[in-house]
Amino acid sequence: MSGRGKRVTLQTIADRVGVSRATVSYAFSRPDQLSEKLRAEILKVAGELGYAGPDATARSLRLRRAGALGLLFTETLNYAFGDPYSIGLLQGMAAAVEDAGVGLLILPLLTGDGHAETVRGAVVDGFCVYSLPDGHPALEEVLRRGLPAVAVDEPYLPGYPLIGIDEMAAAGDAARHVLGLGHRRLGVIITGLYHQARTGWADVERQERGPFQARRTRIAGYRAAAEGAGIDWAGVPVYEVVRNTRESGREAAHELLRREPRPTAVLTVTDRLALGVLDAAADLGLRVPEDLSVVGFSDSEAAQGGLTTIRQPKEEIGKTAGRLLLSGRPLPEERLVMPYELVVRASTGPAGG
Repeated sequence: MSGRGKRVTLQTIADRVGVSRATVSYAFSRPDQLSEKLRAEILKVAGELGYAGPDATARSLRLRRAGALGLLFTETLNYAFGDPYSIGLLQGMAAAVEDAGVGLLILPLLTGDGHAETVRGAVVDGFCVYSLPDGHPALEEVLRRGLPAVAVDEPYLPGYPLIGIDEMAAAGDAARHVLGLGHRRLGVIITGLYHQARTGWADVERQERGPFQARRTRIAGYRAAAEGAGIDWAGVPVYEVVRNTRESGREAAHELLRREPRPTAVLTVTDRLALGVLDAAADLGLRVPEDLSVVGFSDSEAAQGGLTTIRQPKEEIGKTAGRLLLSGRPLPEERLVMPYELVVRASTGPAGG
């Protein structure tokens, strides 16, 4: 807007400079087509008139390209930039969009209304759906938009690719590792099974009904391995916490480790919770791994505590999601299973009795 309240357009600038509207447009979008002197003059006049540049939304409508991807998830931005796995995923997606010269629009979907409007109003060329629960209200709007979409970890969207590791196989490998060391008294600490989580014991029915597919499947992998070793899963204590924090893991471990008989091995669904278990073991004077074996998941923070864990290629998952959305080719409809690795460190050892 000019100081007199009249809307400044490319034509306004063109009339002032004495050139065509297309020439003014080139000054903003294709500067290589103009001499430095002419472009400088156009930008000078634009600045005097208070013109900041072409309207991005209108330009995207003309080109049918927004120049950005949308990342949908159900946590706060503070969590996304603090959780090691999320950071790795974001770094991978950022690398993919930077290589393509486009942007990344982060869209947290917190509790309450407005999910559909968030998706409907997003000026993006495609969506990466990251760890949304089954039946989340934003999913229907993603499908309605008809843009390219991929899901990371969860949930499965019919007709769209799902990128992640084989959660059940990976969890099974982690559980079989401690079972192979002779452990039969297991304990499990979980988070992220429900969006409205709680702190306390989670029975088998609660484990099976959780709407977050990846966490639900991870627990099923622990269960299948335990039952394969002849352990009654209903007798395995599973403790649920609200947040994925080290302190939550510590508090949960105190609950587990005061049980009789005390678990000799604790499986967790994140490295951060596992580090909390190490803290609780130190509080109680338990030696790791002589008195207690501990297993994490993700290999995001595991090295600092010498944790045995499952390594996930988080950055590569993010890059794959971004590259698929930017490929311009039809997206595969099947699951893209990424490799994982059981990394054995000092936090696990033979059962001590």
